[in-house]
Amino acid sequence: MDYKETLEYLYDKLPMFSRIGEKAIKKDLTNTIALCEFLDNPQTKFKTIHIAGTNGKGSVAHMLASVLQEAGYKTGLYTSPHLKDFRERIKINGKPCSEKFVIKFTKKIKPQIELLEPSFFEITVAMAFDYFARKNIDVAIIETGLGGRLDSTNVIQPVLSVITNISYDHQYILGNSLQEIAFEKAGIIKQNIPVVIGRKMEETIDVFVEKARKENAEIIFSDDVVKDIKWISTSKFLIVDADVSGEHYNICCDLHSAYQVENIQTAITALHILNKQQFFKIKEKAIQVGFSNVKKNTQLAGRWQLLETHPRIIADVAHNEDGIKKIVEQLALERYKQLHIVYGAVKDKDINKMLALLPKNAVYYFTEPQIPRKLEVEELRKLANEQHLKGDIFPHPKDALGVAKSKAADDDLILITGSFFVVGEIL
Repeated sequence: MDYKETLEYLYDKLPMFSRIGEKAIKKDLTNTIALCEFLDNPQTKFKTIHIAGTNGKGSVAHMLASVLQEAGYKTGLYTSPHLKDFRERIKINGKPCSEKFVIKFTKKIKPQIELLEPSFFEITVAMAFDYFARKNIDVAIIETGLGGRLDSTNVIQPVLSVITNISYDHQYILGNSLQEIAFEKAGIIKQNIPVVIGRKMEETIDVFVEKARKENAEIIFSDDVVKDIKWISTSKFLIVDADVSGEHYNICCDLHSAYQVENIQTAITALHILNKQQFFKIKEKAIQVGFSNVKKNTQLAGRWQLLETHPRIIADVAHNEDGIKKIVEQLALERYKQLHIVYGAVKDKDINKMLALLPKNAVYYFTEPQIPRKLEVEELRKLANEQHLKGDIFPHPKDALGVAKSKAADDDLILITGSFFVVGEIL
C-alpha cells in the first residue's frame, strides 16, 4: 500500500470518532494497553507531559512544545484531530512523521487491527508512541482526545499533568454537569505526579482537589502562580505582562487572539513547575523565543488564523459554547465594516447554545463539514433562523467562502468557524 491507500485502509477499517461519533469510542484502555504491549511499551521510553481540558489544550500543548524545543530538547507532540494531513497529529520539533513510517507501522500493526478491532484513535496513539520511541525523543507533549479517564492516551506516566479548563462539550459521553465532566478530565491525575489546573472554577475545584488528594499529587492552580496579568492584542502578537511567583514576565506570543491569555497563563505555570521539578532546564530566553514562535516551531493552525488580508479572512476551530463565547469576545476587539460568517457544525453539539451567542448583524453562509457526523446544512439554517441569524446555504465550505469573498468589501471581516472540519476543508 502507498500512503494514500494506507490512510484509506485506516479510515475505512477503523471506527473514527470525528466521522461517526460515539460509536467509535472504546470505553476502556484494554486495546491501547494491548497495542502498547505488542510494540514493547514505547510510551515508557521517553518523558511525557499529559494535557486534558475542554478548550485550550491544543494551544497549550503547542506552546509547551515550542518552548521545550527552543530549550534544546527533542520534543514530540501528539494532538488531534488533524486539519489537512493525518501526519499533523504526530510531530517532532514541528516536523510531521514521514509517510514511509505511517505505511510501515500500519503494515506491522495490521494483524493486531484484525485481532483487536481497535478504534482509529487507539491506533494513532500507539503509532505516536512507537514513532517517538524510535526517534529517541527527550519529551512528548500528549494531548487527550476526549475526556481523560478513559482516553487512549491515559496509559502514560507523565512528569506533569495539565488540565486547561472545563466547559460543556460532549455531554452525552462525559456527563451533563461541569462536575461530571471535571471528573472525567481529572482521570489523568496520577499518583505522586503534580497537576496544573488552568482555570479555577467554583463548580470544579473540589473535584480536582479530591482526586489530587487521593493520588497524593501536588495540585497547582495557575491563578495562584501567574498574577497581576496585563495584556494587549496586536495584529501579530499577544503581549502579556504578569507576575510569576514574584518574578516579572513579559511574554510576546504569536498566537495573538485575546482568548490565548488564559492558555499562556496555564503554559507559563506548567513551565514554572517543570523548572521547579528540575526534569528540564528551561531558561528565560527559551521561554521568550518559544512563545513568540509557536506557529513557526509547531505549525499550529486554525486558532484565529489570518488567511487573507483584503478582506481579512480569519479561521478559528471554535466548536462548542465556551469556544464561541471566546470568539465573540475577540470580535468585539476587531474593527471591520461588515462581518461575514461561514459556519458549519457537527450534529452531536449543543448547537442552539452556540447559535444563540453569535452576532445577529452578521451575514451568514451556512455550510456543513464533509463527514458523516455533519449537521445537515438545511437543519442548521432552520435552527439559525430561530435565533434570528440569516443567510444562504452551501453544501461545501469552499463554496460558502467563495460567495462570502465575492460579496465582502476590502474593509469587511470574514470569519470561518463552528467546526474543526469546516476549517480543515477550507485549509
